[in-house]
Amino acid sequence: MDFFSLIMLLGGLTFFLYGMNVMSSSLEKMAGGRLEELLRKMTAKPLLSMALGAAITIAVQSSSATTVMLVGLVNSGILQFSQTIHIIFGANIGTTLTAWITGFSGLQSENFWLQMLKPKNFSPLLAFAGILMIMFSKKDRKKSIGTVFVGFAVLMYGMDMMASAVSPLAHTPIFESLLVQLQNPILGVLIGMLFTAVIQSSAASIGILQALALTGSISYGMALPIVMGLNIGTCATSLISCIGTNVKARRVAVLHVSIKILGTIICLSLFLGWNAIFRWSFVEKPLAPWDVALLHTIFNLATTVILLPVNRQLISLTERLVKDRRPVAVPAADIPLLDERLLRSPSVAVSESFHVSKAMCRQAREILDLSMSEFQQYDGGVEVQVLQAEDRLDRFEDRLGTYLVKLSAQALSRQDSQVVSKILHAIGDFERLGDHACNLTKVAKELFDKQIGFSAQAGEEIAVLSAAIAEILDLTSQAYMESDVELAARVEPLEQVIDQLIAQIRDHHIRRLQQGACTIEGGFILADLLNNYERISDHCSNVAVAIIEVEHNSFDTHKYLNGVKYGNSVFNEIYDVFDKKYTL
Repeated sequence: MDFFSLIMLLGGLTFFLYGMNVMSSSLEKMAGGRLEELLRKMTAKPLLSMALGAAITIAVQSSSATTVMLVGLVNSGILQFSQTIHIIFGANIGTTLTAWITGFSGLQSENFWLQMLKPKNFSPLLAFAGILMIMFSKKDRKKSIGTVFVGFAVLMYGMDMMASAVSPLAHTPIFESLLVQLQNPILGVLIGMLFTAVIQSSAASIGILQALALTGSISYGMALPIVMGLNIGTCATSLISCIGTNVKARRVAVLHVSIKILGTIICLSLFLGWNAIFRWSFVEKPLAPWDVALLHTIFNLATTVILLPVNRQLISLTERLVKDRRPVAVPAADIPLLDERLLRSPSVAVSESFHVSKAMCRQAREILDLSMSEFQQYDGGVEVQVLQAEDRLDRFEDRLGTYLVKLSAQALSRQDSQVVSKILHAIGDFERLGDHACNLTKVAKELFDKQIGFSAQAGEEIAVLSAAIAEILDLTSQAYMESDVELAARVEPLEQVIDQLIAQIRDHHIRRLQQGACTIEGGFILADLLNNYERISDHCSNVAVAIIEVEHNSFDTHKYLNGVKYGNSVFNEIYDVFDKKYTL
């Protein structure tokens, strides 16, 4: 093997890893937030959790990516550590699919259709179809499918390059001496583990082993320890990802590597013991690329079958290995943590960001309820609660906004990009709603401290306005959390009714001032109250418009508002309903 063969081997590995990355990113983009929703639906049923773990791994084409995702979700408090074990078992099985696909590269037959099963023969056709879909399709989903096809073709081109690069090795003295060393199973495990830990891809390690198998120099006895070692090495990614996480997240990574190590110890011991007794003839025979895939699958299935019945003991062992020496109590009402590890799975990160923004929406709605209740029965303690909650809203906006900026730099599907845009448009309004809640408590405190009361007529008018404000808040929060466009469309008509109510109350107040029924000092306080109510309804309108415009992939707010206000029969019908409901 000369220097240029080494260059070809490195180039083939590069193409393989790049193709795998392109393919997995596009598959995940197509899956969208459904990956995160699947993980949220994990139950105590082992088979269901395993099936979902395998499905997610097949979708992202990487067990390491699935485990890193689990580390991030556990670190964020979304999943419990004990829920992850069956997902990991499923991920270990799901990751074997890639090995089977690349394993067909060694298929030998004169039959045309069997020849077409070889990836190097059909992958150029996929690449051609994929590039046509990327260039001429207008739909994002078809473009993503095309990218998957092209990524697969690049992957298989890299596989073919690696096979060509290592083919001269079969008869070289250095390679023959290395093969003698690989007769030692412990050394085989170590080589597989270290190589996979360096390149952080078990699929690439399997691909290289399958390429070496094409030389006819690798036997079953050599390949099995290497396969076990590369299964351990693939845990390096999750171990690195757990740095800086909480105890439960670190346990996920340790559990992953513990399963692989225990599986290797048990399976290798059984294999060596039975081979010493029965002297299996196939052990010394050369194996084909699909045999490597078979060994990979059998090892992971055997590990699952052996260790699944003792899953509770595995969890206990992991908890003893990673002890919680410094438990830190996190207040339940504090800011939910958005783990940057989830950025490796953008669709999951988008979905979690939306869940956090919904928590922000609920927080804003709750403190507005608290502050508005002060006008019915003043309680000085409410002001402290509102101020603390408003501070949390500020931190919500700061952390979520920073996270979304980083998330926007990732490769997102059109749907995920729309969700990110909606969140970015909404969180500023949620934060401002918190500010107005603080302002309302100050208005209520001023009324209480100065012992000022509104006239009976003014009190009745404010009660009608408060009811309208409560309804627009309900509509807005429900529309946002459920992404309900129809509900969002009812917000702007109600906002117009509220503007009309506020204008009427101001006119009535001026008339009462002229008649001596109201005081100037009370008028200043009423003006503050009306200004805050008006701003609240405006922010609700902004959120509703963002929800609607996401559906139309446009954020021209001025154009939208003009379109619904003038000559829109649906808008007029909704407006009339609210106008009759809230009449002074």
